[in-house]
Amino acid sequence: MKTDVEELSPTRVKLTVEVPFDELKPNLDKAYKEISKQVRLKGFRPGKVPAALIDQYVGRGAVLQEAVNDALPSLYGRAVEETELFALGQPEVEITELEDNEQFAFTAEVDIRPKFEVADYDELEVTVDSAEVTDEEIEETLSNLRERFATLTNADRPAEEGDFASIDLAAKVNGEDVEDARTSGYSYEVGSGTSVEGLDDQLVGMNAGDSKTFTTSLVGGEHEGDEAEVTVTVHSVKIKELPELDDEFAQLGSEFDTIEELRADVRKRLGDQKRAQQLGQARDKALEALMEKIDIPLPESVIESEVQRRNEQLDQQLQMYGMSREKYLQDQEKTAEEYDAELKDDARDAVKGGFILDQLALQEQLTVENEELTEYVVSNALQMGVQPDVLAQHLTENGQIPAVVSEVLRTKALNLVVEHVKATDESGDEVDLAALQRRAGGEDDIEVIEDTEAQEAEETGEAREAGDDKADETGEVGEHKADA
Repeated sequence: MKTDVEELSPTRVKLTVEVPFDELKPNLDKAYKEISKQVRLKGFRPGKVPAALIDQYVGRGAVLQEAVNDALPSLYGRAVEETELFALGQPEVEITELEDNEQFAFTAEVDIRPKFEVADYDELEVTVDSAEVTDEEIEETLSNLRERFATLTNADRPAEEGDFASIDLAAKVNGEDVEDARTSGYSYEVGSGTSVEGLDDQLVGMNAGDSKTFTTSLVGGEHEGDEAEVTVTVHSVKIKELPELDDEFAQLGSEFDTIEELRADVRKRLGDQKRAQQLGQARDKALEALMEKIDIPLPESVIESEVQRRNEQLDQQLQMYGMSREKYLQDQEKTAEEYDAELKDDARDAVKGGFILDQLALQEQLTVENEELTEYVVSNALQMGVQPDVLAQHLTENGQIPAVVSEVLRTKALNLVVEHVKATDESGDEVDLAALQRRAGGEDDIEVIEDTEAQEAEETGEAREAGDDKADETGEVGEHKADA
């Protein structure tokens, strides 16, 4: 087989492939066998019709077409492999010559990854947020924990902001009941602004047993955006009471005996989270810095495919939450044009970042071991809430293993970049990214620099090990930029 490559652009080529006719013999034999199963001739069982009779009754041309269609995928794959091209997407194939028993030729136009080298990735500098934990952040975390253990008691007074009211809601549009806007026994926090506009203003001052009707716009369902007459009926008003922040609360809401032990643990957990966020920021910014140093052409078809993939993903998520794209854009305070422009920019960055990490993996001869694939499957299965063997079977049956290998390679390439990055926080202090990567990888014996107060707490036995799982969950922040 002979293959010539014509460069149409830095990201698109045309392959001209000439194939000796005898290389089609296995495909011709297969074609005769398949057609023989479909032909019904008196005196011959299905699958036993001789080739000469198939040529006579079906035609040699039909056999050739069947053979060529069967041969093209493997012949194209061989041509790409022999020319060492990184083909992207589906090729545009045209059969240019098909002479029986003599010659077969075809052309294939396809987008390719541009040829370039990744150099000087060991001189990148990035700045990340500080990992210092403030007293205010600790108190906010404890306040959120108190909210989880709040109790509701009946109030012998009208509703106020912050109270919880058990309410019924009913709506009418043009005098007709709106069934999907009706709800009963809804526990609503007054002042939260999480329901129809105007509800909070009506509820303030209402007593149990009161009803009011007001005009507002509906925010969902078939009549979304329509003006409606909404009636709210209050069944009860309850006051939220928070537990005291003392040793008794520490025992109720945690594994600790004293509030000081709980505070020390919260400080450590927040520190772990912030250090994991530092790693995520460093990964994002390192890739961004590397992308700024490398200028490469990008195939528009690949960018459009990425835009389409992201649009489909958004539509699936919106459908899951019962939200229209119009409402989503309204919440994001963006026009459709602004969203499309931003999406295309993000898709372009994702494609470029993916190309760079692919090339770096190739340059550094990175490989993927079976253990790494297993770790990927197990990790993603846990996030998805499915059994690892179920996910593995799904990936295999849908031909997604090559995509998984590519993703793992890109992660390893980005890790390599991060190992060569000099990172400092907002205060100018150097951040040990290598230690953070080892910790994110589950190497618990690696010491991570703790803030002074947390170290002292550990030395006196007041802090207990916790939160590694939280760090692991957030340690992968920012990898989406490597998707393509």
